[in-house]
Amino acid sequence: MKLNRKKIRNFYERFIKYVFIVCAGVGAAAVLFITFFIFQSGVPLFAHVSPFEFLFSSYWEPSAEVNPGFGILPFIMGSIMVTALALLIGVPVGIACAIYLAEITKGRFAEILRRVVEILAGIPSVVFGLFGMTVICPLIREVFGGTGYNALSGSVILAIMILPTIISISEISIRAVPHDYKAASLAIGATHWQTITKVLLPAARSGIIAAIILGTGRAIGETMAVYMVAGNTPLMPNFAEWLGLTSSVRTLTMNIITDMSCASGLHRTALFTTSIVLFIFIMALNILIQFIIRKTKINAVQ
Repeated sequence: MKLNRKKIRNFYERFIKYVFIVCAGVGAAAVLFITFFIFQSGVPLFAHVSPFEFLFSSYWEPSAEVNPGFGILPFIMGSIMVTALALLIGVPVGIACAIYLAEITKGRFAEILRRVVEILAGIPSVVFGLFGMTVICPLIREVFGGTGYNALSGSVILAIMILPTIISISEISIRAVPHDYKAASLAIGATHWQTITKVLLPAARSGIIAAIILGTGRAIGETMAVYMVAGNTPLMPNFAEWLGLTSSVRTLTMNIITDMSCASGLHRTALFTTSIVLFIFIMALNILIQFIIRKTKINAVQ
């Protein structure tokens, strides 16, 4: 009887092992197929347009019969602008909230705040867009003038959307710091705030940086909410006026969703090439995360 039970247990363990292997293989295969499909569909554009012109030209008229243009520089600038400003707004707020949840507030109120953050993470993008259209855009229109549908509106919405990622991962990283670090700091006379800023945050640095980079990836890849509030104009931002923040912008993702339904031929190919640029941005962020984590582990060992 014991021998049969052992055989059944061994068979069950091998079965579960193979299930996990298959699941991992499916995930890896999905990434490979998506990568192959995007590059196969987008790379042929470079037989007609040079990579330099595609990346650094501001002339976008891919469906024009005479002198068509395939420059995505305005969309790259739009993506960089709204993402950078969203991080400028969201990172300080997110880290401050993470510190508050991890080190200051306790009990039921802390649990309520965590539930609110979880709910915020689950709200659909279109709801954020509707909130931006009805609240953020009119407010910015009153303060700065214009239509209110601009890079600043998109940045504010993105800042709200990346908060759950930054807050959750940063709080976990701060809580993961060994309690001995905090106890030792307090024992030598440091205040609670000095302990947080001089001990806990540096010790949790890798996790916080990873949270920021993941938030950056979320901001770069967001489409619908920004599409609803940023103006969607395929032109370079007017940096002479409020540093371009009140200019209507179009991001890389907005360009794909705007033109894909009516694109054909080289126009459609150019949209897939745009997705390659976006794909490279996201891959670079993931590689950066891995490098930071590996670097932190090496420093910890040394």
